[in-house]
Amino acid sequence: MQAVSRELESVLDSAVRRLRAMSESDSLVRSGPEKWSRKEILGHLIDSAANNHQRFVRMQLSPRLELPGYQQEQWVRLQHYQERLWKDIVDLWFLYNMHLATMIRHVDPATLRNKWQSPDGEVDLEFVIRDYVVHMRHHLSQIFPLPGFEQKQHRGRS
Repeated sequence: MQAVSRELESVLDSAVRRLRAMSESDSLVRSGPEKWSRKEILGHLIDSAANNHQRFVRMQLSPRLELPGYQQEQWVRLQHYQERLWKDIVDLWFLYNMHLATMIRHVDPATLRNKWQSPDGEVDLEFVIRDYVVHMRHHLSQIFPLPGFEQKQHRGRS
């Protein structure tokens, strides 16, 4: 998990400079009428961090876990990211994910095969952690194109 932690930190370092340089007005832009704004995409990544934080901890404490998925559209809507300051959203996203990178670095290797019965099927902790970074890259590529941030396939467990 050391490599995954370093990869996450690299993604954070690359993205946070670009995100902080983005103006408040640019953060409000939507790519289409039914699409999230950049603020809402980053808010979704905060929600993903919150949900995966629970998974990363609980899956190390139990060999088998059942947790619900989450209703991402409703989470974004209920948290009103569009009305928040861009700077605050960026800072929360960055700090929460730096915490997760540290946590991933210290995951007990003996727990990597512990299972979560997700709404989409059973997955192990190692998959959940690796997919978290793929998911983040996918959504960051919607905010801005970055080398290495090309959209990769993930199984949508936000």
